[in-house]
Amino acid sequence: MNDAISKIPVKVIGTAKPGLKLHLARRAVQAATIAFAILIPASGLFRIDPVAGAFVVLNRQIWFSDFFLMSGLWIMVATSAVMLYSVAGTVFCGWSCPQNTMAEWANYMTHKLLGKRANVSLEGSAPVVAASKKKTLNWILLGASFLAAALFFGIIPLFYFYPPQIVWSFITFDPDPHLAKSLHYIYFVCVVIILLDISVIRHFWCRFSCIYRVWQHSFKTKQTLHVLYDASRSADCAKCNYCVTACFIDIDPRKTELYDSCINCGECINACDRLHARDGVKGLLRFEMGERKQSKASRFRNNVGTLMSRVNWTGPITLFGFAMFVWGLYTYSPFNLSVDRSGSSGQDYQIEVANKLYKSAQVSLHVSGLPRGHYRLDTDHFSLGGAMRRKVTLHIDPDLPRGLHRVVIEADSESGWIGSFRIEHLSERGMK
Repeated sequence: MNDAISKIPVKVIGTAKPGLKLHLARRAVQAATIAFAILIPASGLFRIDPVAGAFVVLNRQIWFSDFFLMSGLWIMVATSAVMLYSVAGTVFCGWSCPQNTMAEWANYMTHKLLGKRANVSLEGSAPVVAASKKKTLNWILLGASFLAAALFFGIIPLFYFYPPQIVWSFITFDPDPHLAKSLHYIYFVCVVIILLDISVIRHFWCRFSCIYRVWQHSFKTKQTLHVLYDASRSADCAKCNYCVTACFIDIDPRKTELYDSCINCGECINACDRLHARDGVKGLLRFEMGERKQSKASRFRNNVGTLMSRVNWTGPITLFGFAMFVWGLYTYSPFNLSVDRSGSSGQDYQIEVANKLYKSAQVSLHVSGLPRGHYRLDTDHFSLGGAMRRKVTLHIDPDLPRGLHRVVIEADSESGWIGSFRIEHLSERGMK
């Protein structure tokens, strides 16, 4: 008896859930995107300073005089994005977009507390709440979770307009003299918008209103990454729509064409793999590049050829943008020196030094071109805080000898920066 049983062939199937690796990878990318969305402005890599009215790149204020740095940065970003869209399609929407991440989480919480058929839609159909979950507590928990998420995600935009220490003071209710009152209004608006989004809008925005997704579609070709359906095994799909129910964009992955609403999230692939794993075979869906009805060899050649044709024009532009960015960093001036007349006497000049970096510095002033004893500075050495300005008045003696005096005002810092500004002062009141 035991010998007979031992001769029965046994097929061992791995215990790991097929498709789970793809699903977990997407969740990791989504979490990393949220983290990067905070780290990018908090680290000073990029944000907006509303007080100074300037962009901040690498903790440097960007003025119009820093044209190369800013232009190079945007050229690099734009051309890199075009390359991403043309190769990977709308993968950003499915794997990184914060809007999609919040909408997915909201769907998960809704199904968890109200049932799997409790779908929120702006098309008129009301959510179907499971009979066992029609409880006041469930609605309270759902509302509280949405509010908590809105309060959390509403903080992220603040990092793009305020330094991290100010945002932290706001979170901890710490009285800070630099804490702008406008921050409270901005935060309130952000919370309201996000609460409405995760409560009502969700993927309706992705399907019908997202201009960004339309922009990405403009760069798709036949070789762009897409979900491929194995039509030769269509018999395995008889009376099955598991992949359709897994798609939160409400499309049929088996009928996707070049210009569809697919966001390349891969959830349909994950669902199909899990279903067919029972029979020890792969699912009928997979990610693929190239035209749908081609051999692997011809698809590879076409993919490489198309990719190279894109690189031919995006590559040089990206390198040009990178060169502009590097040159902008090399020639970047961390301070700005300007001089203008002050007062009605015509004898005083106002010197202004602006610190474009977000760290303190020691600045010294020097004046040449005027006889000693015929001018006076309010101060010739001072400390300048990060992203701050300091004004110093140059007083010129009204008894300065008659004539045109060419004056050079220099400023320098301990970091090695030296700036100069030339003025011409005409003295008419001095002695002959």
